[in-house]
Formats: sequence, C-alpha cells, structure tokens
Amino acid sequence: MIADFAQFRVDLLHWTRLCVDTSEDIGFDVHRSQRACTYHRFMPGREFDAIENLPAPTFTNPRHVSVELHDHLRRLIIDARIPPGQVLKQAQLARVFGVSRTPTREAFRMLQEEGLIEADTNQRATVRHLDVNEVDQLYSVRILLESFGTRLTAGSISDTEIEQAKEHLRRMDEARDVADMDAWVHAHRAFHGVCVSRADEPLLRVIDSYSERTERYLRLYQVWHPQSFSIAHDEHEAILDAIVEGDRDAAASRMANHLARTSLSVLRDLSPNGDGFAVSQALALARARLPKTIVPPSR
Repeated sequence: MIADFAQFRVDLLHWTRLCVDTSEDIGFDVHRSQRACTYHRFMPGREFDAIENLPAPTFTNPRHVSVELHDHLRRLIIDARIPPGQVLKQAQLARVFGVSRTPTREAFRMLQEEGLIEADTNQRATVRHLDVNEVDQLYSVRILLESFGTRLTAGSISDTEIEQAKEHLRRMDEARDVADMDAWVHAHRAFHGVCVSRADEPLLRVIDSYSERTERYLRLYQVWHPQSFSIAHDEHEAILDAIVEGDRDAAASRMANHLARTSLSVLRDLSPNGDGFAVSQALALARARLPKTIVPPSR
C-alpha cells in the first residue's frame, strides 16, 4: 500500500527524471505547459545503496519463495522503488532478502519474460529503461486484443458478472480515495477481466500478459495526470454500459479509445516525437467493419 500518494508522486517523478533512456541529457516539458524538466540517466554508481535499502518481502509459503520474490521485485520496479537502469545482482539480492540464489534466479527469469529486466550471463540484470517504441507496440496489441475480447463479451454477460464489474469499479474508487494503488491495480485488472470474459485460453493469457507489461507505464500516466482517475472511471462505466446493452461496436470502440488515450498521453510525455503510429493503426483495425461482399475462394 502506498500510504502517502503525494509523496509517491514526488518519488516517482524524481526517478523518472533520472531514468529516461537517452544517449545524452535531454530537456522536454513533461506536463507540457506546466514546466520543463531536464532528465538525466540513472547513475550506476548508486546501485549498492539503492538495493541495500529496499524493503524486504514477506514470504508466506516456503514452496513459493521464487513467486513471492518475483511479485515483490515486480512491485518495486513498477513503483519505481527500483528505477530504470538499476543493476540487479543475484548474489546481493539473495543476501539482502535472506533467500538462496535459486529462487532469485527464477525470479529474474520471470521478470525477464515480462520485459522488466534485461539479464546477462554473469548473474546480473538491468531494469529496462522507459521506451517509447515499447509503449506504442504494447498498447497497440492491447487495443486489438481487448477490443476483440470486449466484442466477444458484449451481449452475453451474466447478471452476476455485471454486479462483479460494478463492484470492481467501486473498489477502484475506494482505493483511489485512500491512495492504495496496489488495490486499485488489482480491481482495475479484475474489471478488464470481466470485460473480456468471453475470450478463452490462450487469448486470455496473452491479454493478461500484455496488461501486466503495460502496468509500469500506466503508473507513470496516473502520476503525471492525476485527473486521469476520474476520466478512466467514466470510460469504464461507458464500456460496461455498452457490454450490458449488447452493443458490440460501441463496446469495442470504447475499449480501444480508453487504451489509446493512456498510451498516447504517455508517448507525448516521454518524447515529443512519440507519434503513436502503431496505436493509430490498431485503432483503425479495431474500428474496421466487415466487408459487404466476400470474395469466394478460388477453385
């Protein structure tokens, strides 16, 4: 839980000023008209102190140490407690957290699969920098997959699922009011899960994977644009209304626009040259209609 959201914003803005991936110092206006900030690369020389002062994980099951360690490191990376560019050493983390290298190595593997770190052959890894192209590509896939999943779900959602979705929205509001971002993310993911609930495996697994990989950028968006919570709430309600009414076109379009707004805002914040080409193409596909005539197969 983040006890003080205002301080979280300060901390995360501090780290993002250190951690935008550039070959040299650059300056651009993060909040557009509000103020211009100069961003500097994270200094690897600080890696030891940063790791030594990390909060320790709580292990609840000796059989799931690697999973719980992965979840802990993942939260620290997404919350920018471990910033982009930070070097992670298996031996050091194992010592600091009081675990063996085996679960640490497994946690590294899972973080690498999620695209959060880049590992080398010396039991070391580096937290990946914020990447404009990654935002564009990840969200373009989310737009396509989740608008499709929403289209499948529209008109076939049960009364129980409708109540579940509304409860997730209420929990998101409650979590926002007390600045519990972990609870907000959990309820947010559950709501999106209901919206695509008629998609089966392996599509659901792919949707979940891409959702997790964009979470770090969603956090940045919320910090840079605190008004986004109320905007997202209205969009979520509109998406649910279309699903309940069985309006597949509206449900898919609203989901696509919802995801596009987040991604395009992050792209503009990270780089003035972030044009969101992949996102724009995904939007075009998501809104495409069936052709009036189908060419018969050649014989």
